[in-house]
Amino acid sequence: MDQPKGRNFQVHKDRVIVGFSTAYSKEARIDDKYDFDPRVKQACLSDRGSTAGLKICKMIVVGDTGVGKTCLVNRFCKQSFDKDYKATIGVDFEVERFEILNQPFTLQIWDTAGQERFQCIAAAYYRGAHVVVVVFDVSDIETLRSAQGWLEAAQKENKQSNTLLVFLVGSKRDLLNTSAYEDVEKEAIKTAQEMNAEYWSVSSKTGERVKEFFFRVSALSFERSVMQEFEKRHVAAKQMGDGKSFQINSKPQSTQNASHKRPCCKN
Repeated sequence: MDQPKGRNFQVHKDRVIVGFSTAYSKEARIDDKYDFDPRVKQACLSDRGSTAGLKICKMIVVGDTGVGKTCLVNRFCKQSFDKDYKATIGVDFEVERFEILNQPFTLQIWDTAGQERFQCIAAAYYRGAHVVVVVFDVSDIETLRSAQGWLEAAQKENKQSNTLLVFLVGSKRDLLNTSAYEDVEKEAIKTAQEMNAEYWSVSSKTGERVKEFFFRVSALSFERSVMQEFEKRHVAAKQMGDGKSFQINSKPQSTQNASHKRPCCKN
C-alpha cells in the first residue's frame, strides 16, 4: 500500500490516476479531452484541491439479467472471473479507493439486479447516483434494445438527471469474432449517441479494457465534481461582490417613514 505524503489515506499503487484514460471510441464519447482541466490540475497538485469537489462518487450498474454486470465489477474489484452465472439478488456493493491528482477519491459501485422481480428493490438504490453504467451483452443484440429503458429507470430516481454521467458498456467481447462484432458496435455506438452516453466494449473474462474503463469513469467523475465546486464558489463570490444581490431596502427606515407622513393640516 502506498500513502501519499501528508495524507491520511491509503490506496494501492494500482489505483493511482494522474491522467484520463482515452475514450474507447471517437464516435461515442462524453467529451474530446485527453487530460484534466488545467484549473483542476493546478488546484489539486498545489494541495488546494483537498476541499474541492465530491470525494465520493456513486456509480450504479444496470442492465438485463445475465449480461455480465457482476462479472464486470468482480474483474475490476477482485481480479476474478466466475463463469458460473449467479443472478444478483437486489443489489451488491463494492468500494474502490483511488488517488487522483494526489487527492483521495472513493468510487461506490452498486451492482443491481436485472431480474424483473427484484426491480422494486434495486430501483431504491438508484437514487443519488452520479454515474449510470448500462451493460449489454454484445453476443445478444436484444439486450442492447433495452438499454434506453434502463437509463430512463435510473433517471426517474434522480431528479437532476441531466448531471448524470452515462456509459453504455458492451460486455463479453471475447465471444464474438471481429467481423461479427463490427456490426454490433455500429448499432451500439448509435444507441450510445441517442443516450448521450460514452460507449465501451470490454471482456470480463480476459480483462480487456476493464481497468481502463473504470479509470475513465473515476477520472471524469472526479473532474466533474471539482469543476462543479469551482462553479458554486464562483457564483457565491459573484453574489457577495454585487451589493444589489443582497439589497432589500436602500433607504433608511426613518427616511422611508418620513416620506410617507401626511402633511399636518392647519386649523
